[in-house]
Amino acid sequence: MTGYSESTLQDALDDQRSFKVFFETAPALHPHRRLITGSICGVRVEDITDPLMQEIRYLDKMVDELAKGKPITSIMRKPAAER
Repeated sequence: MTGYSESTLQDALDDQRSFKVFFETAPALHPHRRLITGSICGVRVEDITDPLMQEIRYLDKMVDELAKGKPITSIMRKPAAER
């Protein structure tokens, strides 16, 4: 979702960068991440107006769904034109 490799993700963890910097410096944010919908902590991710908080919640939603055993393809939806 962010384009970080395993080593660059480890660098981000090691230097304890903020979420703001983590997302600002992400190599390649997935273009379909905005298609992630649903609630996380009682808040619909598509309704979040703060851009940084929305990026955080997209990632949070993806991790939550993966932990529930859902395949990544069902989480990272494709635009209607690509289905």
